[in-house]
Amino acid sequence: MDQVFRALADDTRRRLLDRLHEQNGQTLGELCERIAMTRQSVTQHLAVLEGANLISTVRRGREKLHYLNPVPLHEIQERWIDKFERPRLRALGELKRRAEEVMSEKPSYVYVTYIAGTPEKVWDALTDADLTAAYWGHSNVSDWRPGSRWEHVRTDGSGIADVVGTVVESERPTRLVTSWAAPEHEGEPERHSRVTFDIQPHADIVRLTVTHEDLDGEDELRAISAGWPAVLSNLKSLVETGTPLPQEPWLVPGR
Repeated sequence: MDQVFRALADDTRRRLLDRLHEQNGQTLGELCERIAMTRQSVTQHLAVLEGANLISTVRRGREKLHYLNPVPLHEIQERWIDKFERPRLRALGELKRRAEEVMSEKPSYVYVTYIAGTPEKVWDALTDADLTAAYWGHSNVSDWRPGSRWEHVRTDGSGIADVVGTVVESERPTRLVTSWAAPEHEGEPERHSRVTFDIQPHADIVRLTVTHEDLDGEDELRAISAGWPAVLSNLKSLVETGTPLPQEPWLVPGR
């Protein structure tokens, strides 16, 4: 790490890394064309960068090609930036999102329930395709990695997905954030809503908070307000007893 910082302390060496970032695999002659310095001096700077493992070289015939190695830079980011800035950046991102929500005046819905179980069991009930099929009438299908696509697929064998989206955050077993959209609107981010599952353990129970934001008007809010309590009551029964409710709760007639 000391060698990396010493190598980066020189402006010329930083510019050489910039040149390799723009076009990797350059020869000494190609690098010298854009640096007002003798070949011998550039060679010495490249030797320092190579000694710090910031670049690597490969022979191609009589030529030596220089390649940027980003690993040490990534290690600096992980050690000196990410662990300090991640909470602050998340807070700023949350502030920005909430400010935009207020400006857009899109409605949102929050539901809280308490479940006798572990965070892992609740997480699996939200993400396991077979478990969601048992109490939701749909299978939630994804690898649940940030940036991955997810689908809410019917269990009638048709393979039809009624909801699709992207995994925004995934921190098993305490937090899952996904975007939601009708399949025909998948390519229109402005038509997507956002669902956050916060799973907070306390002794032998879990508090599950579901926040559904950026809803498309009051009609969707009314539908969501009827749907989430039914689905989450069925989830609660499955986690606590091993079986969902004896009747599908969303089919109970309204008043």
